Amino acid sequence: MIDFSKDTVFKLTPCKPKDIAPTVQPIIIPGEEIISSFKAVRDFVVFTNKRLIAVNVQGMTGKKKDFTSLPYNRIQAFSIETAGTFDLDAELDLWFSGLGNVRLEFRGSDIRAIGQLIATHTL
Repeated sequence: MIDFSKDTVFKLTPCKPKDIAPTVQPIIIPGEEIISSFKAVRDFVVFTNKRLIAVNVQGMTGKKKDFTSLPYNRIQAFSIETAGTFDLDAELDLWFSGLGNVRLEFRGSDIRAIGQLIATHTL
């Protein structure tokens, strides 16, 4: 499982959902759709209409993967921080019941759209 106790889990940039869909498709349930996806070097995060899926690619070959499913209905609060002129990273903080705080950092992403996605599924 991803170590969510670190200050930063990922530095994510947008990627095409079709590029990562084959990896997460086996755990997608009926009626669930991929809305957006973001990639780090090997790891990635997928936002669906039901949950956030964090995929941690492990090992030298990358064949071993850890899938962490974070359902929106377990989010108690969230915060977004937009990028600035000199600080180009945007941040999303999520507080999950039973898990605690999860922070994701984004580069080159519209964090407001991500915040609206989270709000749509939690409010």
